[in-house]
Amino acid sequence: MIIGADGQLGSDLVPALKNHNLFCLTYPEFDILRTDQVEETLNALNPDIVINTAAYNRVDDGEEFPLDAFRLNALAVRDLARMCSDRDTELVHFSSDYVFDGRKRSPYTEEDSPSPLNVYGLTKLAGELFVRNLCRRYYIVRTSSLFGLAGCMGKGHNFVDLIIKRQEEGHPLRIVDDQRMTPTSTFELAERIRALIETNAYGLYHLSSRGDCTWYEYAGEVFHLLGIAPDLSPINSGDYLARARRPAYSVLDNGKAARTGVPEFSHWTEALENFMRKKGYIG
Repeated sequence: MIIGADGQLGSDLVPALKNHNLFCLTYPEFDILRTDQVEETLNALNPDIVINTAAYNRVDDGEEFPLDAFRLNALAVRDLARMCSDRDTELVHFSSDYVFDGRKRSPYTEEDSPSPLNVYGLTKLAGELFVRNLCRRYYIVRTSSLFGLAGCMGKGHNFVDLIIKRQEEGHPLRIVDDQRMTPTSTFELAERIRALIETNAYGLYHLSSRGDCTWYEYAGEVFHLLGIAPDLSPINSGDYLARARRPAYSVLDNGKAARTGVPEFSHWTEALENFMRKKGYIG
């Protein structure tokens, strides 16, 4: 049972899991915030595995509307975890590199202590804790800076689509150059999720593309692949005036997943090029 099957990640999970009998649930017909509907659906479908991709991911808006973020990223997850535990159903839940504060300056492992800087990260961590404490059989997957063909349902775009659109509209691009992370392909992530759930090795995992970059370097690679030189310049986080603080470094270490038998990701630049070809941005 895939919750959010038409979202950026869900849209890639559906074909990745095509050899399984899938129940694809989409909003607003299925609303994870409606506990009664969630329970009725679980009773009716009786799935072996529930994959939850629903999330409040508008990081800056979370500072202004923390209760909205907490309801979707934590309380709804709590209720889902409890229901899955009652039925001995496996749960796959997604979290974020933003549970870390970025002070480490080397890739974060699953053993590192979270310390969120913003409401979004705090609510994602709360969701993790509910799953770990309430659900017997679970996979929690932390990932980073997703991009996929479907775009992000909550935001209406992903970073690549947004900067290309703004460049086409003639806007100057001022991109943060002091936050280092790893852009991650939802196509590749979905394939690794399939491999992970076949291991039956439950627990917390980091899954992201190889390599890392700043958002400015990310933008530069997008336009390098397009073969154009836009009005692009770097800025510091303080100049961006975002409501939410972001970690200066949130690169994830995928070592545990590799040791479990999950195939390695490609480098983020290779994944980006594949994405841009599929989307028709480049030939």
